[in-house]
Amino acid sequence: MPIIDFHNHYYPPEYIKAIEQGPSAVRVTHDSAGNPCLHYPGDYNVAVPGHRDIDYREQVLKDSGIDTQVITLTTPGTHIEEPPTAIRLARLVNDVFARVVADKKGRFVALATLPLCDPAASAAELRRSMEQLKFRGAMVFSNINGVALSDKRFWPLWETANSLGAVVHIHPTNPVGVEAMLDYWLMPLVGFLMDTTLAAASLVFSGVAERFPNIKWVLGHLGGAIPYLAERLDRGYEAFSDCRVNISRPPTTYLKKFFFDTVNFDPRALELAVSFAGASQILAGSDYPHQIGSIPKMLESLKAMRVSEEDRQKILGGNAKRLLGL
Repeated sequence: MPIIDFHNHYYPPEYIKAIEQGPSAVRVTHDSAGNPCLHYPGDYNVAVPGHRDIDYREQVLKDSGIDTQVITLTTPGTHIEEPPTAIRLARLVNDVFARVVADKKGRFVALATLPLCDPAASAAELRRSMEQLKFRGAMVFSNINGVALSDKRFWPLWETANSLGAVVHIHPTNPVGVEAMLDYWLMPLVGFLMDTTLAAASLVFSGVAERFPNIKWVLGHLGGAIPYLAERLDRGYEAFSDCRVNISRPPTTYLKKFFFDTVNFDPRALELAVSFAGASQILAGSDYPHQIGSIPKMLESLKAMRVSEEDRQKILGGNAKRLLGL
């Protein structure tokens, strides 16, 4: 069974060059090692060689024993730009992703970047990416400039995703209330996980997950706190009539159909997710090459899980292979 790393990130050099040339809401500087630093409101990322050099990255995968990575862009995303710029950059990124997939022949699979500040353009780019570029879906962010993914302005996008049977990977971004998380890296350490949790719960309670059943939702970072809080969401469904307006079954009925990537390197936490959703819904993920990510820790934590060898092989690659139709 192949080992497939579902959660990792790639900045195409063409994208970095485009935002440097502008116009862009992202400011680019360089650190003492020559790495581009992408500054955007509230945060910045350092694009180390693994982020932007695909040949370097391929060698890392060979050395680590990883067969395939599902590449995606990462924060800040194109949605922080003005719509015309967002559309242009999303198309540029997706075209480069498609070339990487073709050139590297099985080493990489891509999920599309969408100009999420423009839902109609996002629907069109998702269709182009899936029908013309042969992607399996897209990565979206847990909120779009403070607007929830469950908001009705995004329903045309979900209608398109549903009609295409798209994989939609939800990745966190600056959470609402970020001003309380500016010290001690609390935004990525806590805020990201809470925003993913909030996005998933809102998609369920709003009826989006029920209304668009063909979308294959994937939650980053083990779903934030979803496996831990799921019982409370069901209790809310029982206790509050507002929680039953848009859905016909308890929230966990929908959430157990979501997929969860393993960017949480605590084996006991991984076991909780398996206990909640089943081994068939768990996807190996490293968050490579972010400073907080790690391919070795991904592999070590999956090896340390107390699951059957059959289930371990599903998590390492079998589930992603099935989900992506590889």
